[in-house]
Amino acid sequence: MAGVVVLGASGQLGSDLCQELARAGIPFTPLTHSDIEVCDHSQVREVLTRLRPDVVINTTAFHKVDLCEDEVERSFAVNCYAVRHLALLCQEMGARLVHISTDYVFGGDKESPYREDDPPNPLNVYGVSKLAGEYFVRHLCQKHLIVRSSGLYGLRGSTVKGGNFVETMLRLGRERGEVSVVTDQVLTPTYTPDLAAKIRELVEAEAQGTYHVTSGGHCSWYEFASHIFRLWDPTVKVHPTTSDAFPSRARRPRYSVLDNYRLRTEGFSLLRPWQEALAEYMARRRQLAASEGS
Repeated sequence: MAGVVVLGASGQLGSDLCQELARAGIPFTPLTHSDIEVCDHSQVREVLTRLRPDVVINTTAFHKVDLCEDEVERSFAVNCYAVRHLALLCQEMGARLVHISTDYVFGGDKESPYREDDPPNPLNVYGVSKLAGEYFVRHLCQKHLIVRSSGLYGLRGSTVKGGNFVETMLRLGRERGEVSVVTDQVLTPTYTPDLAAKIRELVEAEAQGTYHVTSGGHCSWYEFASHIFRLWDPTVKVHPTTSDAFPSRARRPRYSVLDNYRLRTEGFSLLRPWQEALAEYMARRRQLAASEGS
């Protein structure tokens, strides 16, 4: 494979993708927000036409879900219109566009995992803007790969969100000695190094279309938090609650588990169970904490 450009290279998934490409010996150019503003279409054109990549991996997004409800124009600028421009530009250059999307394109009214061909029904501005971006990718760029995932967490943390769910739980547990977490939102938390490795595999296989890629299994946020503290600090109490106890600007799907149907039926290996991935995350986090003396 020739050159790859990773947009959002300093983010939670982007940083793991860069590490994965480096391990595989694949030439790539990491571009962070300071290198390129995806909403500045003229800058995007200038940078990408100069680099002439064979593959563009777009991990950028405006994904503060509640804030999206208030900043609709910004949501669509990043998650939709910038993606449209990328799709047009990649089509023009003959490049493959790999675009990362979300389980929030679904409405949560299904009682079994969502397959790639299930009809979307987003409940919030974030989900609608991401779905609109997907449509532009599909219809404007012939060589494309859309990867939907769910509940991402990685050692880099999400710089936009100021951490990830695991880190938020650990901070609250440390400060309060107890946390309350919802039982009525079910998903699959996904470890970004595992996701990055599968994206690299799909790109090398020249996979086309939409794929769901998540860790194995599913759980509620409450079950996820309980497992976090079982591994890190069992003295922290985890209390079950419901979404009604945490009113928010954005509606969230009650059930957004993704069926990795295409991976399974096309002969790709599936990601390990979320419990195993979380155990590795916690072990690596302990190692980092020890090396930093904290």
